[in-house]
Amino acid sequence: MQSDKNEFSKLSICIATYNRGIYVGETLDSILVQLQPNIEIIVVDGASPDNTQEVMEQYMSSHTQIRYYRELENSGIDRDYDKAVGYARGEYCWLMTDDDILCSGAVSRILNALNENHDLIVVNAEVRNTDFSILLKERLLDIATDKQYEAKDCEKFFTEAANYLSFIGGVVIKRKLWLERDRSSYYGTQFVHIGVIFQHPPLERVRIISEPLIIIRYGNSMWKPQSFDVWVLQWSCLISSFSDFSDEAKQNISSCDPWRQIKNLIYYRAIGVYSVEEYHKFLPNQTLSLVRIVAYIISIFPGSWANFIVILYQSLFKKSPLIALHDLKCCPNSSSVGRLWLRIIGLGNI
Repeated sequence: MQSDKNEFSKLSICIATYNRGIYVGETLDSILVQLQPNIEIIVVDGASPDNTQEVMEQYMSSHTQIRYYRELENSGIDRDYDKAVGYARGEYCWLMTDDDILCSGAVSRILNALNENHDLIVVNAEVRNTDFSILLKERLLDIATDKQYEAKDCEKFFTEAANYLSFIGGVVIKRKLWLERDRSSYYGTQFVHIGVIFQHPPLERVRIISEPLIIIRYGNSMWKPQSFDVWVLQWSCLISSFSDFSDEAKQNISSCDPWRQIKNLIYYRAIGVYSVEEYHKFLPNQTLSLVRIVAYIISIFPGSWANFIVILYQSLFKKSPLIALHDLKCCPNSSSVGRLWLRIIGLGNI
């Protein structure tokens, strides 16, 4: 690890990484070509057992603006991002992911925006497959022009941006504000940044940059096997915990009882993350009800059949289905009939 100097930086690009030796170099390359003297890169490695340490040592040997901290044990993504912000010296911290890449000119665009003294800048992203060869969504946050919000607009900001902000790479936040707010209550949620952003009191000045500045390597999530637990339970509990927003606004982001959303259970069954095991483990142990009976039936319904049914539905009735179809094609329940249908409609390569 490099020695710590008491220098001030305008921007710290903070990366929490685990087992990404195969990807983190490409992420760093996309940042390093854009670096300016008032920027540093902080990498916190959660005790990766792969070659991440060797990769990082090679980069540090030729790039003095990189500071690398290898933890003795893995303490989870929330704590590692919090540690990265703690190690940082920048006025702002960009919570960058460890396998995605920056678009050309992204750093300059952010530096210009930092001069406007916002508490938070939200950076839009485009979505591609794991080797970046196929565009799945041009703008993950579907807005065409930049937006600004003040504290009085907090519910509007929450409604319009909370789902997108589940992607941590879109967060550029004042370091002082981050450190002043409660973080430990959100350890283990997978979304500590959401807790920091939406807890009371509301942020005073927020800007969303509509232009995509990040390219997401989609389908590479570390907790993909735990998707049902993360999205149906943890995410719902987190959203419902915020006191500044109406029940209606929170319902727009996530249902307070998401396991009651039958179409969501069918989708999770189709991609192979909901089965009878999740049914017994996660669904409330309540008296027999119609919803519970239907949830059980879905949990034992043949996964490959569910996969094909949902592929048909997404391809015929959804306006922008590529991300969902990519998930359905690449999941454990992917069916040969479903893949054949995708080839027939010209989407066999997604």
